[in-house]
Amino acid sequence: MKRILGTAAIALLAAGTFSAANAATCGNTSSGFNTWKAAFAAEAQRAGVGQRGLQALASSQYASGTIAADRNQKSFKYTLDKFMKVRGASTIVSQGRKRKAQNATFFNALERQYGVPAGVIIAIHGMETGFGRFMGDSRIVSAITTLAYDCRRSAFFVPHAIGALKLVDKGAIDANTKGAKHGELGHTQFLPGNALKYGVDANGDGRVNFYSEADALASTANFLRQKGWKPGAGYQEGQTNFAVIKQWNAAGVYQKAIAIMGGQIDQ
Repeated sequence: MKRILGTAAIALLAAGTFSAANAATCGNTSSGFNTWKAAFAAEAQRAGVGQRGLQALASSQYASGTIAADRNQKSFKYTLDKFMKVRGASTIVSQGRKRKAQNATFFNALERQYGVPAGVIIAIHGMETGFGRFMGDSRIVSAITTLAYDCRRSAFFVPHAIGALKLVDKGAIDANTKGAKHGELGHTQFLPGNALKYGVDANGDGRVNFYSEADALASTANFLRQKGWKPGAGYQEGQTNFAVIKQWNAAGVYQKAIAIMGGQIDQ
């Protein structure tokens, strides 16, 4: 149930009266989450988060499902062959080739602008959400703030938690917007901080919407280009742009799968 806090309660959470001694302290159980939120609200406000973002933080809840998923990422330990099979690589490639042919004008425009071939973008889209068929069932703000609070990788997720709250301020998401278990959003599952930084309004409607396929795919191409993608260079393992694919996901089997599927789609 969504919990709405009044202006006074939000102001109390966001008040900059927290000293360094009261800075947000991570935890490994749900028991300290509300105390952490109060301290983190002050940090968020200092980082430029506004009223709507602070209210989303105040209403966020500890995401037990996110913690369970974070502790149980077995698929990244698979062999490459098993990983490809489990992720349905052959289906992604066959559907990806059709999508490339059906939307040739769009993908050609992306490659002209960002230098990233269609196969890479399509492979990521297929791997992340099955081409948009399932974009997650977890509340993004609750998931990402839970990970920012959790001691396991707090430093990594804190900037993404700030990013999520700023996305709320911009109206790109709200406190109830759904995404993946780790707070990723949209067609290609951007972490919120990356969404804030690399988002592109590709359909020209005046806003960046990661639940718009055009915006999400263009943003993915922009992310890769900004991370160092070299137009015209190869992207298989050992080639120049494979290092950029590594920026998308830290798991070796995932990186190799994207490169292999992308190459097959681009054939």
